[in-house]
Amino acid sequence: MSNSQVVTERDVLARDLTAFQYNILVILSREPMYGLAIKRELEAYYKSEVNHGRLYPNLDDLVEEGLIEKSELDKRTNQYALTDAGYDAVLEQLEWIFAYLVTSGNRAVELKDAIDAEAE
Repeated sequence: MSNSQVVTERDVLARDLTAFQYNILVILSREPMYGLAIKRELEAYYKSEVNHGRLYPNLDDLVEEGLIEKSELDKRTNQYALTDAGYDAVLEQLEWIFAYLVTSGNRAVELKDAIDAEAE
């Protein structure tokens, strides 16, 4: 399989993620986390409880797809980290959003200002 075919498959995969899975990738963009920490971040975002039966199968799917890595912190706790492919999926989605959102120079400046404020 050529490199271009691998990239194409990853591009399709990124587009096929659910919003919930994409949000997990975004959360892990900051730093590796264990499952319950990811759950708390998602609950803060959704402002409602996230069921373990929803979270862990999605984490497993993302691991299987190579978008996150799972490692053992101790016998009871797993840590999850974004892979390069996961980062590419987040970036691809942001580029797609920006292509529609940035319709003028003013909007581009507003986005730049928002990004600069977060970087401080």
